[in-house]
Amino acid sequence: MYAVQQEISSNLVEMAQSGDGHAQGKLVQQWYPRIYNYAYKYFGDGDLAKEAAQQTFIAMHANILKLKDREKFKPWLYTIASNMCRQESRRGKRQRWLSFDQLLPKKEEDGSPNWEISSPHFSNPEKTYLQNELGAIVKKCIQKLSTDQREVLIMKEYEGLKFREIAEILKISENTVKSRLYYAFSHMKKLLDKENINKSTVEYED
Repeated sequence: MYAVQQEISSNLVEMAQSGDGHAQGKLVQQWYPRIYNYAYKYFGDGDLAKEAAQQTFIAMHANILKLKDREKFKPWLYTIASNMCRQESRRGKRQRWLSFDQLLPKKEEDGSPNWEISSPHFSNPEKTYLQNELGAIVKKCIQKLSTDQREVLIMKEYEGLKFREIAEILKISENTVKSRLYYAFSHMKKLLDKENINKSTVEYED
């Protein structure tokens, strides 16, 4: 399971804003895995995720003095990451299908919602293959969601952000966040149904 990170203290952000390079490095160290994880789920592509994450922290470094409320560093950083992912999408770099191997779950991509399979200790090779294949299908289905639905789904189900945080990041109401999440789940269910993924498939036994 993807390790739960500690919240960044306002003191660390304050130090970074004062020009403390070590503090800025600490911010990157603590938050890079989560931002990369968000971007990876968004694109389903490691190279694009790495590019978006790097650009996010370049922007953080350049704009951290503009952050007035240090307690809101988390939603502020995700706002930058969301914008970077959208910019990357508009460049048209992600309009391609990935190979099966590229879509297979990676170790750092744990922390899945209840409809994605992520269990690393299978003793049955056939079952291991099945679980990897299911994870690949889920990732492919996520890419078929609209940008609005995909963002909310990843932020809530993978990143564990609160509705109010997502609303602040995307500059929409909490009700809109909940509505988008509802439609994202509904759309995902239809997409998984088309792939013949259902409860009996997920509960495959040895």
